[in-house]
Amino acid sequence: MGKEKLHKQPSGRLIESLKMERMRNILTHRYPYPHEHSRHFIIAVFACWLFFISSDNLQNLIMKLDKNFKWWSMYACLIGFFYFFSSPFIRKTIKPNYSNFNRWYIAWIFLAALYHLPSFQSMGLDLRMNLSLFLTIYISSLIFLMVFHIIFLGLWYLGFVSRMAEKKPEMLTIIQNCAVISIACCVFYSHCGNRTVSRDKSIDRRTASWIVFSLWTKHDDNTLISRLLRMHKFKEQICSSWFAPVGSASDYPLLSKWAIYGELSSNGSGSSNEISPVYSLWATFMGLYIANYVIERSTGWVLTHPLTISEYEKLKKQLKPDFEDMVPWYSGTSTDLFKTVFDLMISVTLFVGRFDMRMMQAAMNKTPDEANSHDLLYDHLDGKDELWFDFIADTGDGGNSTYAVARLLAQPLLVINSDDSRLTFPRGQLLLVGGDLAYPNPSSFSYERRFFCPFEYALQPPAWYKPEHIALEKPELPLGVSELRRYRGPQCFMIPGNHDWFDGLNTFIRYICHKSWVGGWFLPQKKSYFALKLPNGWWVFGLDQALHGDIDVYQFKFFAELCQQKVGESDSVIIITHEPNWLLDWYWGDSTGTNVAYLIREYLRGRCKLRMAGDLHHYMRHSCIESKEPVHVQHLLVNGCGGAFLHPTHVFENFRVFYGNKYETKSTYPSYHDSSKIALGNILKFRRKNWQFDVIGGFVYFVLVFSMFPQETVP
Repeated sequence: MGKEKLHKQPSGRLIESLKMERMRNILTHRYPYPHEHSRHFIIAVFACWLFFISSDNLQNLIMKLDKNFKWWSMYACLIGFFYFFSSPFIRKTIKPNYSNFNRWYIAWIFLAALYHLPSFQSMGLDLRMNLSLFLTIYISSLIFLMVFHIIFLGLWYLGFVSRMAEKKPEMLTIIQNCAVISIACCVFYSHCGNRTVSRDKSIDRRTASWIVFSLWTKHDDNTLISRLLRMHKFKEQICSSWFAPVGSASDYPLLSKWAIYGELSSNGSGSSNEISPVYSLWATFMGLYIANYVIERSTGWVLTHPLTISEYEKLKKQLKPDFEDMVPWYSGTSTDLFKTVFDLMISVTLFVGRFDMRMMQAAMNKTPDEANSHDLLYDHLDGKDELWFDFIADTGDGGNSTYAVARLLAQPLLVINSDDSRLTFPRGQLLLVGGDLAYPNPSSFSYERRFFCPFEYALQPPAWYKPEHIALEKPELPLGVSELRRYRGPQCFMIPGNHDWFDGLNTFIRYICHKSWVGGWFLPQKKSYFALKLPNGWWVFGLDQALHGDIDVYQFKFFAELCQQKVGESDSVIIITHEPNWLLDWYWGDSTGTNVAYLIREYLRGRCKLRMAGDLHHYMRHSCIESKEPVHVQHLLVNGCGGAFLHPTHVFENFRVFYGNKYETKSTYPSYHDSSKIALGNILKFRRKNWQFDVIGGFVYFVLVFSMFPQETVP
């Protein structure tokens, strides 16, 4: 396929796009700033407080470390095992909460083990003073911040605060902030104390023990303890210069009743009139918190015009889409999965071999000669000099992943740096989708939320488009376009996959065959299978394999007549199926798709240059090795990377032969080596990600086994 010629955008359109509304959207914040501290920062502060509690405790820990090493090791192992067993349950509670009793059971065992281990005080770690100070500061901070937030919300209600500050802070965020501030004050107190600094620089009670300890080790300056003593001296200088009291009560008469004063001066000459350094530090943290909170909530309003609540909610929805999460295949808690199994049983029993929607489509064809039917054959693209097309399959699993792929498809240009070259790829004028549009089963919800929604955010449909509209006579061309051949926008054609057939193809026909737009891509398609005539003698056959991996006789008749009447001897054909039979048949030792194989061998006779499929969620491309044997298919391509979960590639590493021809691997994603590593990591990651599967599977297994236990009656 050739490279599409690009034209520069007229300057008039560029000027028209620079409107004040556009500038307003640029300056407007996408959503209110979340006033939340990083969890990593909280963990770091807590770790510093734990390991550097105070000078006295650090000395005792060093002196008693050799005697209590085994107990500290037991504490470390206990905490490590507690984290390992409790981490799968964090933020994954299934409702109702009493069903997830595992976390409470593990927490009870953890507390019981802590209770029976030696106390921290017996091992040289006294936390009573620090814990008392922590609770005092924590409760004070909590009350203070709650009062502040109540006042702030009251000002917002009265209109004195910007509307951008509408979002209420979560209680958990306030608790975290109070914990960080309290821990920081405790760390300061542990290192520097709450004492005033006397002018004669006398040494207080906290440093006396260090002098005795330094005399004990003064003859050994190279030991670790001597280095710690030098660090302690440097710490004392920092505490004296940086964290000195800010002043006395006489300097701040308004604070004389509310201020907390320092401890007795080190020389013991009466009570101190200096304001406590811990109190000064706490007041500073409170002031920084309030200033930061107010500025974050007001900056967006100052830079832009005030928005009403409805306008703000609409803007937030546009800038932050509410996509669906990935399908929880192994959680066992999704009702959709049970519905999928039920639909599959019904579809296999009822639709396969008894009622086939493809027969109904053939019966409803308006033209007796199917090879010339405009319901199945589309030749509006053959007049172009060149054509770019994109191919994906297996979309509609996670909203974020599907949007990421759709966003790449919607880009006008993709620039790829490859070694020393720079490759530019234009957006495909034609998008081909190889089935499995939405998971886990076809329904209005799954199609709209998992498939249409990400594509509409990636490339918006026309302004007149209505989601509830049903197309009666396709193609419904935009205003001003007289025929399909004159339409210049991107178009899309799709085939159904096995997941689209679980309801007998009902949802696919409703949303694909009777809709005109999927995002910004136009949908001329009327049936579940089609034929496209492309420029320069290229064709695309889109086959519908239903649930048994093969085409029906009516579909076979259409494509066979097309090969005889329309496809030239020197033309090239691309066949799209949902299942890659060449890989699955080799892996399972089976032989499926006999009608497709007969069509390729007996009717195309070497004109099939490429077979494309999805179903397997990876990328894999094989090419035929030159030989004297007739080549039925030149290239084999699997691209199931449309947004679904990842399938391994290393299990097909030994694939070599298809239709009697030998093939070699040209490209895979992930590579065989990376695929093996990912599969090995799943041994440990699967349990943590899908812990509900263990619980529910174990319960079902217990019920099945319990029914086999012998039952005896006691006389």
